[in-house]
Amino acid sequence: MSDTREQTIDVTETASAKMYEILQQEKSSDRGVRIYVEGGGCSGFRYGFAFDDPRDNDVRIPMKEGFEILVDVFSMNYLKGASVDFVTSLQGTGFKITNPNATTTCGCGDSFSA
Repeated sequence: MSDTREQTIDVTETASAKMYEILQQEKSSDRGVRIYVEGGGCSGFRYGFAFDDPRDNDVRIPMKEGFEILVDVFSMNYLKGASVDFVTSLQGTGFKITNPNATTTCGCGDSFSA
């Protein structure tokens, strides 16, 4: 388990509250929310979210609602300094990652290159 002082992702109160709400609806309150980066999408990498259990070497970010954000070491390399929010816009409703490490993003905002 990595030290939480390495926390480098900002999760807004709105996003945290929505994650907690979904965890409760899915009856996954004993799990964390994994934010990860994987290959794919039209720009090379894409973001993902999943309910998961902590793994060795995860960066674990505690949320005030009592759950944790889990980020693996590979993904943290691409997510350092990123911000996660929950937004409602003309493009839809969902989680939005603003990532200062992304050199380009696709039109839908779901994938990026670094």
